[in-house]
Amino acid sequence: MKKRVHFKLLDLLHLSSSVSANLLLSVLKMEEKPHKPHVLIVPYPAQGHINPMLQFAKRLLPKGIKSTLATTVSTFKAMQINPTNSIAIETFSDGFDEGGYSQAESLDAYVESLKRVGSETLSKLIKKLDENGQPVTAVVYDGFMPWALDVAKEFGLLGVVFFTQSCAVNNIYYHVYKGLIPLPLTETTVSIPGLPVLQASETPSFIHDFGSYPGYYHTVVNQFSNIDEADWVLFNTFYKLEETVVDWLAKQWKLGTIGPTLPSVYLDKRLEDDKDYEITLFKPKTDACMTWLNDKPKNSVVYVSFGSMAEAEEQQVEELAWGLKSSNCFFLWVVRETEDRKLPKKFKEETSEKGLVVSWCPQLEVLTHESIGCFVTHCGLNSVLEALSLGIPMVAMPQWTDQPTNAKFVKDVWRTGIRAWSDERGIVRREVVEICIKEVMEGEKGKEMKKNAKIWKNLAREAVDEGGSSDKAIDEFIGKILLCP
Repeated sequence: MKKRVHFKLLDLLHLSSSVSANLLLSVLKMEEKPHKPHVLIVPYPAQGHINPMLQFAKRLLPKGIKSTLATTVSTFKAMQINPTNSIAIETFSDGFDEGGYSQAESLDAYVESLKRVGSETLSKLIKKLDENGQPVTAVVYDGFMPWALDVAKEFGLLGVVFFTQSCAVNNIYYHVYKGLIPLPLTETTVSIPGLPVLQASETPSFIHDFGSYPGYYHTVVNQFSNIDEADWVLFNTFYKLEETVVDWLAKQWKLGTIGPTLPSVYLDKRLEDDKDYEITLFKPKTDACMTWLNDKPKNSVVYVSFGSMAEAEEQQVEELAWGLKSSNCFFLWVVRETEDRKLPKKFKEETSEKGLVVSWCPQLEVLTHESIGCFVTHCGLNSVLEALSLGIPMVAMPQWTDQPTNAKFVKDVWRTGIRAWSDERGIVRREVVEICIKEVMEGEKGKEMKKNAKIWKNLAREAVDEGGSSDKAIDEFIGKILLCP
């Protein structure tokens, strides 16, 4: 027992001197408490939100913090869970237990039900855990669900908001929420503290295309409705990646950057069993992908994936298809089953010698394979962080939501990719796809992108490794948990 306490003390010595004395005293008193600290992790029910929050939970375990993932009943039913999963999973209802979002008549109806029914059933879950001898110390909730903070406060618990989009993107949403960016946009450029000057088209789609997807617009802007009441604000990023904007946001709230939230084996390797995300809503074609890649030369394959949610127009899928073919590169293309019908007829057969199209793949395993030369991505933050952390240059083809802003940073700030620009109809033409792929795979700019990608790869690992900026932020967060009565 004493060894465990000493281990925690060493871990927590990274904390600032202003809290160290109280923190260490709390650690020493932990053994007097009947229960270890318990964090309830509550992500928005979507793959891209569950994974980073689950990975954060894994970082808490070796530091003596019990974590439970709470997700909706319908999401749990759809999960494919690795049996080695180390995080307990509990459920609450969103009002649509059979089909989740797909069962609702609209996004607005789903979001309203998630808040109304979710508030009630999340409260019941917290009570149940308490009655079962697992009292909750803190609720770490997705920024898309600010009502979860109200639930936490009803029980006198710490309420911690977790943002799964970048600091840059959320800074834009925050300024919209505060009325500092009038909508619809009337200027061609947008200037915000902590960010480079953005073209209007480089802001999130809900901003520059005001009125599109009103349900999502209200979701992302209303993240800040009660944020000043949160005890902590966490971002899935790392300090050096967004240094300027982090410094500005840290003046607004108690903030910590705790990313990138990849499995440890791809970063610092300090968590021996953390080899994958362990939970997925899609079944990957692992054997087919890895067998195919094993036969390809080093740095010869273009990997293409638009994530778990983006839905490209049929014309865009067709243009991308012919652009891949004309590039004459090997390509591995993830086309979800719901999108497969958009492929040109006989495309798979006509490109079988050069390409492989699959419904889903183990993306981390693919990106670390030596045959991969570049990543054609929609620029969802999870995919961008994976590419940066693994040193892979990108062709940015943003579709919607935060992706245009992420693409701006990939191209102009982090300088690890090229932007494939669309035409006046919003379609990236096949010629542009071909040119961009060849530039990254073979051009002089591509060589520079690859050098920069390796730099960010090292910085990402430094951030999460012992004593890194993200590791320190997690320790400081844990210190806050341990000081709870």
